[in-house]
Amino acid sequence: MQYGFVKVAAVSPKVKVADVDFNLAQIKAQLDACWEKEVSVVVFPELSLTGYSCADLFFQEALLVKARKALFDLAEYTEGKEGLVFVGLPLEKDGKLYNVAAALSDGEILGIVPKMNIPTYGWANEGRYFAKGSAVVDDIVLEDEGYAVIPFGASQLFTCNSVEGLAVACEICEDLWVPNTPSTSHALAGANLIVNLAASNEMAGKETQIQKLVEATSSRLKCAYAFASAGAGESTQDVVFGGRCLVAENGALLNTKLPFESGMVVTDVDIQMLRILRRKMSTFGCGVGETSLMGVMSDSLTEDYVRTSFYLKQKQVPLKRKFATNPFLPEDPYEQDLYLEDVFETQARGLAGRYSHIGCKTAVLGISGGLDSTLALLVTVRAFDMLGLDRKGIYAVTMPCFGTTDRTYSNACELSKLLGVTLKEVDIKQSVMCHFEDIGQNPDLHDVTYENAQARERTQVLMDIANMVGGLVIGTGDLSELVLGWATYNGDHMSMYSVNSGVPKTMVRRLIEYVVERGEGLIGSGLGGDPLYGDCEWAGINAILKDVLATPVSPELLPPSNQDIAQKTEDLVGPYELHDFFLYYVLGFGFGPSKIFALAKVAFRHKYEPEAIYKWLKAFYTRFMTQQFKRSCLPDGPMVGPISVSPRCGLSMPSDASLALWMKEVEQLEPLS
Repeated sequence: MQYGFVKVAAVSPKVKVADVDFNLAQIKAQLDACWEKEVSVVVFPELSLTGYSCADLFFQEALLVKARKALFDLAEYTEGKEGLVFVGLPLEKDGKLYNVAAALSDGEILGIVPKMNIPTYGWANEGRYFAKGSAVVDDIVLEDEGYAVIPFGASQLFTCNSVEGLAVACEICEDLWVPNTPSTSHALAGANLIVNLAASNEMAGKETQIQKLVEATSSRLKCAYAFASAGAGESTQDVVFGGRCLVAENGALLNTKLPFESGMVVTDVDIQMLRILRRKMSTFGCGVGETSLMGVMSDSLTEDYVRTSFYLKQKQVPLKRKFATNPFLPEDPYEQDLYLEDVFETQARGLAGRYSHIGCKTAVLGISGGLDSTLALLVTVRAFDMLGLDRKGIYAVTMPCFGTTDRTYSNACELSKLLGVTLKEVDIKQSVMCHFEDIGQNPDLHDVTYENAQARERTQVLMDIANMVGGLVIGTGDLSELVLGWATYNGDHMSMYSVNSGVPKTMVRRLIEYVVERGEGLIGSGLGGDPLYGDCEWAGINAILKDVLATPVSPELLPPSNQDIAQKTEDLVGPYELHDFFLYYVLGFGFGPSKIFALAKVAFRHKYEPEAIYKWLKAFYTRFMTQQFKRSCLPDGPMVGPISVSPRCGLSMPSDASLALWMKEVEQLEPLS
């Protein structure tokens, strides 16, 4: 429950068909294991007390009576234990037999949820035994072991009165596969954790199908989804059950286990994040209160829900969940390649679209031999190739000054030549010295004026050359620099179209690595199979790109020492991989400093000490909160990912906002913990 996380388990125990005592013992054993792991919500498979594949044995009174007794036994077993447990069984009500899930907590049966959609196609023949459940909630009276009046119906939410926002709902197997899923109504009613008690058979390819379905449902409903399917011990007379278990959250698979193995998957789901996402998404719940296509008021789908509370003690449970050090990118290598290709293509298409609109045929950009300008050059070349424009219309301008090293100068020039663009050199040392004389700046004083004068002179040169050749100045600055304010106002901060403005620094590096890895054979859509950069000398290009990647990130504004870069950005503002991690959770989800600090300690536990993470987190908030004035007047640039700081489509923030609230929370952290 710490920082809004709730530990969830999806469990597939061993079963023996129709052996309720054996199944009950297995469920209790798995519950014991869950409680040892301090799990808060546990879901077992469909009809787990009896086994799913009982077939006509469901007509046997002895089996039904035994299942009811086992339900009370299991409920009693949960007494004194915190959490919420879902277990499946056949249950009779008003002369009809239902396939149900029972919600148990602290010795009580909180509710009975019937399966809404009863399959009678393919191998499934549930309609032979079970009646269709209703969304309407009434009561069922169970008298086997005493007297209990329990809510019965699909429209039930189980809310935690001690963990803010946690609301759990249930659907059963086939309910997930239908066009109008119960989980949709559950989510609109407030459920942010959906559990599914399933008995899904194994077939070739079904693993991927189920995973995609669960992931898509969790993404569409902005929820966590725990799926537990029947497995080992079910009858294999005609079908095979694999006991598949998985948990997804907002479209991402958090944990799964191999089929044909009994056991569980346990993970931490972020309820706070889901609440924030729904809050930000203005269309979530859109239409509630309006008349549906069926002529029914849509709020009637949610207003009749029965809400039953359960209790969880607020305690600090160590997070076992993994957090990627680079959350902007998929961790799977194949998916990451596809994502990088999409980003690169979006950058180029955005620029190409601007050129198509204005009919321009020339571009001007400053090249330094660093990561950002290298990526901007590659993107511009790609856009020109898309449009069939002559690459000679790209003016790559190198502007050496006091801090330029031979290494970066050579890389910038050679890369431009190999790509076939027009290389232009403008040495700005004399111009800057004249400017120093005009304003009375001591050139031996290497202060902010000394640095920014160079950046602004370079921007003036680029803008004027663009006027001369009738082109656009292509901005090179990236998302990370904009978030940190690491740009000279009206210097490198300004351009006519900024192709990197939506790309964080760590992704800039990965995009260039991707070009190195795949560039020569990369196929551009709609280009008739032409390689990404035509017939360029790939060995030479790749050698330069690799050296650019190996060069320390630097604005190169201070004089070098023996041709070594004297000014290394990450020594001054901190590691970009940390800042990109911070900005992902600050801007993407609105998490507070304490939660981000906790996540960063987990993600970077093998690389950075807590005190280093604390130092740079404090620096991040200071820079982010004080540099909005630069972001309020950014040039156009393509939004390529989920986060943008554009004042038009991304971050809308007052330039004069106070830092006090966030800094107070930062200063209360314990960096050595």
